[in-house]
Amino acid sequence: MDSMFLPFLLVIFASIFQGSFGLGMKFMAPLKWEAWWLLHSIFAMILIPTAWAYFVTPNLFHVLSNAPSDAAITAMIFGALWGVGGILFGKSVPMIGISLTYGIVMGVCSAAGGLIPLFTADDAAFQTMTPALPYIFGGVALMLVGVAITAYAGVKKDKLQANSENTGEKTNLKSGLILAVLSGFLSAFLAVGFNEGQPIGELAKNAGAIDRNTSLAIWVVVLWGGFAINALYALFLLFKNNTWNSYATPNSGKAYAWAIGAAVLWFGALGIYGQGATLMGSLGGVIAWPMMLGLSLIVGNVWSYMNKEWDGAKKPFNIMLLGVGVIIVAVVVMGYS
Repeated sequence: MDSMFLPFLLVIFASIFQGSFGLGMKFMAPLKWEAWWLLHSIFAMILIPTAWAYFVTPNLFHVLSNAPSDAAITAMIFGALWGVGGILFGKSVPMIGISLTYGIVMGVCSAAGGLIPLFTADDAAFQTMTPALPYIFGGVALMLVGVAITAYAGVKKDKLQANSENTGEKTNLKSGLILAVLSGFLSAFLAVGFNEGQPIGELAKNAGAIDRNTSLAIWVVVLWGGFAINALYALFLLFKNNTWNSYATPNSGKAYAWAIGAAVLWFGALGIYGQGATLMGSLGGVIAWPMMLGLSLIVGNVWSYMNKEWDGAKKPFNIMLLGVGVIIVAVVVMGYS
């Protein structure tokens, strides 16, 4: 159990970063969404991952250029599918609201991101995980319940506070729910892409990178695919809406700073998560992802509480605390695996 202390600690730190990066999205103005998002994506998915990997992986670019083409292409494809999931998230929010969308996406993403690697593992890896299966399935099931309770609390809060921005735009519940489920499923492929890129990590290890830092080389490749989708979508909107002049908007320094700051938090989460998952061995690809997402949901709600977003919603807040409790129990159960 002592050998798992550092990996679990890393996943907890990753959760804090993951649950905090969304703060930057509150400070997009006066930049348009697409202008802010393109800048954020360049830093979050290209510059920061590459710089971090470069400093901890000897001969990084030699490692990347010699990576097995099948592993690199597969990792990038899964990264691109995650990018599509992110776009669908944005499409579903106006239909069913941020709280319900976030809850569905987090629930589906945490479960799929943990179970897909389990069922696609080779026989040797699966055999090593067999004794832990009851804890894995039990933990994932509890995580889904906790996320569902938390999402329900968010929906009750939105209704109670009569959030006109969300309630006035909920025009198609069925389509919104479908898009949210698809978003959660596709978003899980970020974790799948990381697992599929393990041969790249092996090359990084052979080049002299320590075990936990081999994950950084994998993320560089996975996020090439994710960046392609996000950047193309942002560029499409910039041309469609003719909003390139947004970059020259006066007094936009704070928005620029938050675009970069959120990028540091976002990839900080993935980078630290990858280190923790790598140190967990074969179990890392199965339990680390749902653990990080579940704990990050708690962190996000802490920030919401501090920003007074739960004011006047005592009953939904108590329901949310119940969901938080279930998530914590789920993390403990998976920890026993």
